[in-house]
Amino acid sequence: MDEAGYTQVMLHIAQGFEFVAAAVLVIGGIVSAVIAARRWFATHQGVASYRLMRQTFGGVLLLGLEILVAGDLIRTVAVDPTLNSVVVLGLIVLIRTFLSFSLEIEIDGVPPWRRGLVSGVTVMKQAVASADGS
Repeated sequence: MDEAGYTQVMLHIAQGFEFVAAAVLVIGGIVSAVIAARRWFATHQGVASYRLMRQTFGGVLLLGLEILVAGDLIRTVAVDPTLNSVVVLGLIVLIRTFLSFSLEIEIDGVPPWRRGLVSGVTVMKQAVASADGS
């Protein structure tokens, strides 16, 4: 495979990651709303349902951000490995890391370094388990 073909394949893979991240956000938003609605219909507690929605969708956002960072990493390393693109990737990762920490603090109420790091999937799994009463 020549260099142009390799670049095109890697570009399509990076776009695939972006598509998966967008699908995770859309589907996760719908699932979060359904979970919160189930809680509200079962308990008629609006505040608890709202918190559950925030927790589950926060986990979805964390997972989506992780997938987007992977796509950006592939795009930068395999498609356009220039110093400028590496600096842009560094800034994107820095911003997304700050957003991830902010989301984790918002979801759990404590900084991540005080309770151990968890992934977006774990946060969503815990929220669903609490919704089911497990």
